[in-house]
Amino acid sequence: MSLQQPKTKALYQRGTSVMPYGVNSNFRYWGPDDTLVMTRGEGAYVWDADGKRYIDYRLGFGPVILGHAYPAVIEKVGQTLKGGNIFAWTTPLEIELAERIARMCKIDKVRLTNSGTEATMHALRIARAHTGREKFIKFEGQYHGMADYFMFSTASTEKGPLGSRRSPINVPSTSGIPKAITNYVINLPFNDIERLEREVRAVWGDLAAIIVEPIMGNVAGVMPEPGWLQAIRSLCDEYGVVFIMDEVKTGFRIARGGAQEYFGVRADLVTYAKALGNGFPIAAIAGRDEVMMTIEPGRVAHAGTFSGNLVGVAAAVATLDILESEPILETINQRGQMLISGLGEVLADAGIPHAMMGLPSMFGFILGTDEPATDFRAYLEGDAALYERIALGMSRRGVQPDVDGREPWFLCYSHSEQDISETLTVFEEAVKEAKG
Repeated sequence: MSLQQPKTKALYQRGTSVMPYGVNSNFRYWGPDDTLVMTRGEGAYVWDADGKRYIDYRLGFGPVILGHAYPAVIEKVGQTLKGGNIFAWTTPLEIELAERIARMCKIDKVRLTNSGTEATMHALRIARAHTGREKFIKFEGQYHGMADYFMFSTASTEKGPLGSRRSPINVPSTSGIPKAITNYVINLPFNDIERLEREVRAVWGDLAAIIVEPIMGNVAGVMPEPGWLQAIRSLCDEYGVVFIMDEVKTGFRIARGGAQEYFGVRADLVTYAKALGNGFPIAAIAGRDEVMMTIEPGRVAHAGTFSGNLVGVAAAVATLDILESEPILETINQRGQMLISGLGEVLADAGIPHAMMGLPSMFGFILGTDEPATDFRAYLEGDAALYERIALGMSRRGVQPDVDGREPWFLCYSHSEQDISETLTVFEEAVKEAKG
């Protein structure tokens, strides 16, 4: 049964005539019959072109931390725009935002940009300039944006091509990447301290950076095992490597100071986006003074025409003000835990082996096993087909997680206890249908 009703279908077909596959991001494509066209959002809900309402757990892939069209954010953006939006000079609001990020995340310096991809791309350049080295380590299943250097062994990779755990293969996630780039990228399994130590000791002289998502934000919220992030910090200190923590998904979502605060580990560079602006395009690179000051006009490049544009900056100032002054994350965590517990009970009653992963504000689960995955390879052993059937069944009933179980469920402040209750009812119905 198609998710598309008549008006949505007609609009989608119009879109395919002018946009490849009718979308502006491949992650929005669910196939020719299930790709939707949304016309508005409010709070925890979105509506398609036929007026069907969905309880939204995708939240734009995680940015919406307060709720769609959150009034205080919209008002701040509207007021700011009355005075213009971009000047090719620094504005007072940019300074205020940088001060807030520095205070909340306990970091020295901040540079603003527009997307997570831009932030990680620039962070890698800064690390290379700072160390005078070129290679970097990332971890299998982690996604750091659409720049060529990061598009190897991401969460869209199949298990077979990854090779052995002792000798992982860099698997391009797309055509169009120059083959030579693979020489600069080292992919390793997440949470494997012994394998990481061995690699760093072998290649440290060429190693500029280790970049890591502290929680696997594209692998159902796989958590770092005790000591994992601390081991990265220790190795970077020992061998003069820059530690980049990619907090595009975790920043301002799992704690006011992000994963650095939550896990008690400090990185040299940190990237933020998504929840920073409640869905408006804004991102940041931040970090220790010594590393950030590697950026030097005329010598180490960082630029962007729209970096610090007042649309994104105003949204971020309003969002962070609310996060600091109101019990936003506490409320999200309480309702997220209700949802996690309820989903687990439904799956247990249905006799489906499962393991819940992540944190209440961004979580996922694996089906077909009772053991939480500790890395990408372990996650791939789960029953992805059953997960997709359940998620599609939920969408047909007006509750929408992503059909791809690798993408976490996200919660926002606008999700109510009634929304959680309705979600659990729909989930139970969808589980029964999928099993049948």
